[in-house]
Amino acid sequence: MANAAKKSENFIQKSSAQPRTLKRWQTWYSLVAFLYMYLPIAVLTIFSFNKSPSPSQWTGFTWEWYSKFLQNPTLLAALTNSISVALVSVSISAVLGTITAVGLARYYFPGKSLYRGTTYLPLIMPDIAIAVATLVFFAAIKLPLSLATIVIAHIVFCLAYVTVVVSSRLSNIDPKLEEAALDLGATPIQAFTRVLLPQLLPGIVSGCLLAFILSMDDFVIAYFTAGVGATTLPIAIFSSLRSGGVTPELNALSVLLIIASGSMAAIAEAVRGWGKH
Repeated sequence: MANAAKKSENFIQKSSAQPRTLKRWQTWYSLVAFLYMYLPIAVLTIFSFNKSPSPSQWTGFTWEWYSKFLQNPTLLAALTNSISVALVSVSISAVLGTITAVGLARYYFPGKSLYRGTTYLPLIMPDIAIAVATLVFFAAIKLPLSLATIVIAHIVFCLAYVTVVVSSRLSNIDPKLEEAALDLGATPIQAFTRVLLPQLLPGIVSGCLLAFILSMDDFVIAYFTAGVGATTLPIAIFSSLRSGGVTPELNALSVLLIIASGSMAAIAEAVRGWGKH
């Protein structure tokens, strides 16, 4: 009996020690992962305030590179193009994505599974495949490359992201609410605009914000589908890196882009969470 009690006590001690060891390893793993992801961003941010144009030594604090970016006509024109492309492509994707999500969730038609799969396909396809396919399509129909072709190409993946987010929101909405509105005399359009759309709004907004960030950050698809003079911000940054290397001005621009993207992602998550309550 004494031996059995002793073995039981040892087993309990070992069992209690394992969670502590596992928790310690999880803590260290999380720290290493965060350092790996965010240390380069921290270094980038620090050297964006460096007086010296050299990235190898610190000579003092300055806001000079941020003001130089705001006075750079090439980068500002590219930023304007990127914002214009993102706004147009996301606006069109918001309408089409919402209609697609509602149609896939509320209606049944032949080939629905195939249509659903093709709608979500841009989420898993490599960007280079989408870029080449879109470029070949434009060449086949002899459409000149311009900002409009970038917008068309961006709608392809923006539509998929908006549809996914809206579909996720739609799965939590009881379809009986729409049926009740129809029973009370509402037309299908009134049931959609007055009952379903207000509940879908948080999902639509968060999906649009996510698609806007992805459109602003896209380089590969825009590079393949841009015409002469249709330069977006990622393309302008790439051209600047090839000609002059990494400069503090680009560091400052990158920091601003990180802040903007992080803020929009946080807003999207807050809106998505607000929509659940």
